[in-house]
Amino acid sequence: MDAGPKYSFPPVADGRTRVLVLGSLPGEVSLRRAQYYGHPRNLFWPLMEELTGRNLVSLAYEERLSRLLDTGVGLWDVVGSARRQGSLDVAMWDVHANDLADLVAHLPKLRAIGFNGGTSARIGRAQLAGSSLALIDLPSSSPAYASLPFAAKLERWRELARFL
Repeated sequence: MDAGPKYSFPPVADGRTRVLVLGSLPGEVSLRRAQYYGHPRNLFWPLMEELTGRNLVSLAYEERLSRLLDTGVGLWDVVGSARRQGSLDVAMWDVHANDLADLVAHLPKLRAIGFNGGTSARIGRAQLAGSSLALIDLPSSSPAYASLPFAAKLERWRELARFL
């Protein structure tokens, strides 16, 4: 597998964004599909469908993004680029973070940031230290973190709902 540089997607956020979910860096399947959380076993879309009460899973990708924005949820990644073999965060090196503070400064209704997984929380919290936003560490939606069942992940992710 190629260990060349991998790049995050542009942020999906607008002036309505109240909650920003930050991943680490898209995995190989997501990069190939050019879609946030594009791996079919990633639980992100089912989790967000439960949280928002809006159909997301069965929609085409662009419709998912639009509906997510309609609910006040934005997406981005903490890593702008990194070298990585495979999809696991532990396999990343030469990591360059995205400028989270700049994005946050342009989201006037933002109230909370959800870090999707440990790597996201570690890198994102370092950048946003001192922020008045609610910073919420979430269990990863990745299929690589299968030791926690969906119901347990959902219970933790529900913390985002109070900011929507």
